[in-house]
This record gives sequence, C-alpha cells and structure tokens, in this order.
Amino acid sequence: MSKPSDFFLYSNYRYNGEFSPEKLAFNSNLQEFTQKVSYICSLETAGKLTPEESYQQIKSLWKDLKRSKKQLGIGAQNPANNNGDIDLQGD
Repeated sequence: MSKPSDFFLYSNYRYNGEFSPEKLAFNSNLQEFTQKVSYICSLETAGKLTPEESYQQIKSLWKDLKRSKKQLGIGAQNPANNNGDIDLQGD
C-alpha cells in the first residue's frame, strides 16, 4: 500500500494525449525524466552536487530519454520536427 508521501515524491499524472501504448510508455519515461531533473537541480542548488556533476547527470538522463523515444518510434513518422532533438553541447 502506498503512503501519502509517495504521491508527493513520485507523482505521476494521467496521460491525456492521443493513445497508443508507445506514447503512454514515452509519457511515463518523460515524467520520470522531469522528476529526476528536478531532484538534480535541487541537489545542485543546495550545494550537494557541482554544476558539472549536475550537467553530466542531466545529459545522461537526456540520452536515455532520446534512446527511449527512438526505440518506441515516437516522432518517426514526422521528420519535419527534427526528431525533437535539442543540442546539449557535444551531444
């Protein structure tokens, strides 16, 4: 049984977009990415991580998210959107 703090720490919001199993899985991965980035930012702000450590961790998470997007075939039908890539200096 989950505790009330679990929702606060690991909040997960309902997917309201066009449904497909791939899009639902990617949405879940995206929510996990944003939650982890938020934690990293908080740790860096508190001085527990250096800016370089934070950058490297977020860059690694971003690569994982991009890999997930590619494996799930999200955006593959519309090459005009540049596949959602964002340049992260040296990526």
